[in-house]
Amino acid sequence: MATISKLANPSFVASSSLRSDRIVPLGPNRVVPLRSVSAPVRLSIRSNNNQRRCLVVKCGAVDGNGASTKRTTLHDLYEQQGQSPWYDNLCRPVTDLIPLISSGVRGVTSNPTIFQKAISSSSAYDDQFNELVSAGNDIESVYWELVIKDIQDACKLFEPIYDETDGADGYVSVEVSPRLANDTQGTIEAAKWLHLVVNRPNVYIKIPATADCVPSIKEVIANAISVNVTLIFSLARYEAVIDAYLDGLEASGLSDLSRVTSVASFFVSRVDSLIDKMLEKIGTPEALNLRGKAAVAQAKLAYKLYQEKFSGPRWEALVKKGAKKQRLLWASTSVKNPAYPDTLYVDPLIGPDTVSTMPDQALQAVLDHGTIARTIDQNVSEAEGVYSALEKLGIDWNQVGTQLELEGVDSFKKSFDSLLSSLQEKGNSLKTAKV
Repeated sequence: MATISKLANPSFVASSSLRSDRIVPLGPNRVVPLRSVSAPVRLSIRSNNNQRRCLVVKCGAVDGNGASTKRTTLHDLYEQQGQSPWYDNLCRPVTDLIPLISSGVRGVTSNPTIFQKAISSSSAYDDQFNELVSAGNDIESVYWELVIKDIQDACKLFEPIYDETDGADGYVSVEVSPRLANDTQGTIEAAKWLHLVVNRPNVYIKIPATADCVPSIKEVIANAISVNVTLIFSLARYEAVIDAYLDGLEASGLSDLSRVTSVASFFVSRVDSLIDKMLEKIGTPEALNLRGKAAVAQAKLAYKLYQEKFSGPRWEALVKKGAKKQRLLWASTSVKNPAYPDTLYVDPLIGPDTVSTMPDQALQAVLDHGTIARTIDQNVSEAEGVYSALEKLGIDWNQVGTQLELEGVDSFKKSFDSLLSSLQEKGNSLKTAKV
């Protein structure tokens, strides 16, 4: 029986989602053709709340008779409900993703905080780091080299899904520097550079949905670069993001738009974290009764807006050129309040043409007891009622969105700066040791 656990050097693993003739690296100088692996992998979950690490699978063969890999709720989410489950984490060894792909994960998201934790807490980056520093690279260049290798390696693992779905799924996301969150042109240039150096068809360049970067989204899409728009916290900003995507498609001048895709990452749990505090400050029974309801209500209304915007004459004209809808991606899906159900930000938001990216906690919960049903457009009138009730209590949704956006950008900047500072100290120590 396989268990999700810490494992420094995993033995070989098989994935039914990967093509049989792919060669997958399993560490330095070790590769194995997947077609040579006949025994499937069985997956079960063991949570570890003491450490924040990649989910890694310790593998055990099942019967050895070539039976198909055990199905999970993640397979059912995609095949029955049209929702793509992604994993919100990335670290080395990237081959740790193989059993997750086998369990039904169809893409990966990353951000500066994820890389800060991965690089600062693991020795897996040391050899490449030492080589890059010894070659005279500056620390920020070293950071990007470390990140780009992880993204390229992950893209290779998800490429079969990308191919099988004709470019609709199987993406790996990498974010531009958070220092550019208020720099329109700088973000455009950074996105072009990342797209060029990663050089993988299934990479998403992440751009924050700040007011300054919304024009960047249009320009990057117009350059036929696929984008994951991140840090969306309000309906007003979400509509601006959709418009930027549509404007970019129209401005591209392409006769075939089928390879230009995008997701809009709408953040969920952080909305409740902030609004719950506001409701507790108000303190009335009505206010307290609305705790834990704001985030899902707004997300359901976002899906309603999605359906409205991706219909009608303007959209149909783009469809004739092969355009694909900018899928809604539910981000920030882990529960922050332990009093809430651990699938609160996944189960009520299941629907076609959506993505749910889940960190360890949420992924484990969904694999164990997740719902398999279309829920995204259920109780929409109730969601509208919650949204309006919060407004009547004085909750300004746009102000909430602005505050969460500022906090999100600031958090990523701090992670980015902290990691660069740590890498600089490490580089200095390396240089001193060589003197």
